[in-house]
Amino acid sequence: MTIVSIQSSVAFGHVGNSAAVFPLQRLGFDVWPVDTVQFSNHPGYGSWRGATVAPAVVQDIVAGLDRAGVLASAQAVLSGYLGEAGCGQAVLAAVAGLKAHGRDRLYLCDPVMGDRATGLYVAAEIPAFFAERALPFADVATPNVFELELLTGRSAATLAEAAEAARLLLGRGPRTVVVTGLEAGDTIACLAVTAEGAWAVRTPRLTLPFPVSGAGDVLAALLLGHLLRREAAPEALSLAVSALWGVLDKTLRLGRRELALVAAQAELALPSRLFVPLAI
Repeated sequence: MTIVSIQSSVAFGHVGNSAAVFPLQRLGFDVWPVDTVQFSNHPGYGSWRGATVAPAVVQDIVAGLDRAGVLASAQAVLSGYLGEAGCGQAVLAAVAGLKAHGRDRLYLCDPVMGDRATGLYVAAEIPAFFAERALPFADVATPNVFELELLTGRSAATLAEAAEAARLLLGRGPRTVVVTGLEAGDTIACLAVTAEGAWAVRTPRLTLPFPVSGAGDVLAALLLGHLLRREAAPEALSLAVSALWGVLDKTLRLGRRELALVAAQAELALPSRLFVPLAI
């Protein structure tokens, strides 16, 4: 099965497509990356070189994929960091092309906009694009807590609040909403919400010496992969979270700042520790 992934790219490190492509390949998927930015490294280092890819170029690449028959053969579109809101048009075009060849095909929208530590770090018009244009076409949305609150105007400080806010998003289009980064004591929880129920997967909190970027990008990719393998939402979340926790644990033990995706690649395919989903 093939996936079109439209998001950022860095030469060094693991964020955006540079975080999502390898985990999906390790699960056995072909991935066609379309980059919305091309940077030397992610901005968390304080300085970087490179540029945002012009929206017209991103749109042209998607049009080329369509002409080449790639969208006809793809099973899913994954979108993340857009760079400019105009790149959203390319995402919508890819989704339209995908759905034209089968309504059972999936669009996972990771509405990358910011987090509680940094606040909003995208252009001011991007939240409106996600809220008004992308979410109605999404089958799955994967906001973090900050992004969920921004999209709904509701608090998501607890599992119960996050579940209620996620149900508001369900009413806008997605069939599944996964909320990441819910802090609860010495654990971190991720939450999957569908029309059938809500499930939380909790993992022990890992205290890394450096801020690690790209974890959400890896999680969204793994979640999509397991959903394409026909896992139900709670089981797909369990497998994705467990694999990501294994990668983070390896990263911590190696003392790295960048995710140890290659060193921990066995965790991507078969997590050594499985965290089970619990209904809430």
